[in-house]
Amino acid sequence: MNSKSNTIVFWFRCDLRLHDHPALQKALDIVRNARSGLDAGTAASKDTRFLPIICLPDFLEESAWGFSRMSALRRYWYLSAVRDLAEQFDNLACPVLICPESATTALPRLAQSLNITEVVCEEIAAPFEQEEVTALRASGLLVTTVWQSSLLDPADLPWISAELPAVFTEFRQMVERAKILPPKPIAVPTSFPPRPELDIPAHLQLTLDQLVITEPTPEPRSSFAIGSGLFNGGERAALSHLNRYLNDRLPHTYKQTRNQLMGLDYSSKWSPWLATGALSARKIFAELKKFEAHHGANDGSYWLWFELLWRDYFRFLHVQYGLQLYRARGLHDGPLPDKSAHRVEVFQRWCDGETGEALIDAAMRELKSTGYLSNRLRQVVASYFIYQLHGDWRAGAAWFEAQLLDYDVYSNQGNWLYIAGRGTDPRGGRIFNVQKQVHDRDRDGVYRRTWGTL
Repeated sequence: MNSKSNTIVFWFRCDLRLHDHPALQKALDIVRNARSGLDAGTAASKDTRFLPIICLPDFLEESAWGFSRMSALRRYWYLSAVRDLAEQFDNLACPVLICPESATTALPRLAQSLNITEVVCEEIAAPFEQEEVTALRASGLLVTTVWQSSLLDPADLPWISAELPAVFTEFRQMVERAKILPPKPIAVPTSFPPRPELDIPAHLQLTLDQLVITEPTPEPRSSFAIGSGLFNGGERAALSHLNRYLNDRLPHTYKQTRNQLMGLDYSSKWSPWLATGALSARKIFAELKKFEAHHGANDGSYWLWFELLWRDYFRFLHVQYGLQLYRARGLHDGPLPDKSAHRVEVFQRWCDGETGEALIDAAMRELKSTGYLSNRLRQVVASYFIYQLHGDWRAGAAWFEAQLLDYDVYSNQGNWLYIAGRGTDPRGGRIFNVQKQVHDRDRDGVYRRTWGTL
C-alpha cells in the first residue's frame, strides 16, 4: 500500500441510500477536487481514495431502563437496509466496508493505517449522535458533517434556528405563507472512484456472507408485514413501495384513512424507510408533486405534506434545543416526573400488553410482535402510560426506541414530549380517553379480538 495515498471516508449513519444524498455527494466532490488539485493550496493527488463505511451499532447495548435498545425485529430491518446498500455498492465496483464496531472505535483505529484525511457524514442534531462526532474529532480526525434529513433546507427558512416558531401550527403557516418548498432531490451517482485494496484488519470488516440476518417469521396480523417478501429495509424496496403507493392513487384517501388501526394502505408506511434513511423525504415530495400534477391534488395528498412538515419540525426543535429535549422535565421548568410513581412491574405489564385495558393491551402486543403500530394508537398508549399508569415518559420513549421499526430519534423524542406536555405543545399535554377511542376506532372489536384481548 502506498503510505502517501490519502483516504476520504464517507461514514453512513441514518442515510442508507444512494438517491438524493447530499452528504455522499460532498464526499465525492472532495475526492474529485483532491485528485484534480482544485483544493486551495494543495497539489493534485490522483491516488486519493474513497472509502464508504457502515459501522454497525452495538446490538446488545441496553437502555437506562434495563432492556436492549434494539429489538430483534428492528435489527433485522436495519441489517436488511445495510445489505441492500452494500449490494448496490458492489454493483458499482466500489465495495462498502461493513465494520462490526462503532465508528468512535473503528475510525480512529483505521485512521493511521489508511491515512484518513477526512471523514464526511450526515449531521444529526441529537445528543448521542453529536457525541459520536465530538469523539471522532477529539481523536484527531477531520470530520465534515452535512445536514440533509429534513424535507426543507434550514437555509431557506425565514428565521434562524433560535427563533423557530414555538408551536407547529405557526411553523407550518409561516412556511406555507412564504411558499417555501424543498430542494429538488439530487441524482444518484452513476460511478464511484474504484476502491483499491486496503490493508484492513479482519476484525474490522464483515463480508456480505458474514452479515448474518435472521429473517423474521411473517406475522399475518401485522399492518407492516416484514419477512413476507413484500417488505425489507433496503432502498430498492423503499422505492418500489413508494411507486406502488402512488400508482394505486392512495394519497387521495390518506386523510380519510390515516387514523385507522389495521391494514397496509390506511397510511403511507414510508416511515420505516425514512427512519434508516433508505428513503429520502425530498424524493417522496418530488414524486408526490408528480402524482398531483397527473391525478390532481386534494386534502389527502396535502395531508402527506402536512405530516412531512411535522417530521421537519421535530428536527428543527433538536437544532434549537438539543440536550434540553432529553431532560426529565423537557423544555418546561415545572416539576420532575415523580420517580416513586413509576413502578417497574407496572411498566413491564404495559410493555407486554398485560394492563387489563383491552385496547392498550392489543396495541402493545402488536408493537412487540411486529415492530409497528398505527400513529393513533401510539398516542393512545403513550397517554395511558403517562396519565393512567403514572409512568416516566422517558421509559416509554425508550421502549418505543427498542421496538419500532421506524424509530427516529427526532420524532420519537418529539412525540413523547408532546404527549407528556413537556415540549412546545400549548395545550400542556395530550390525554386520550381510551373508551372514546374504542368507540371511535374499534367499536366492533375487530382490532382487540385480532390481538387476543377481547
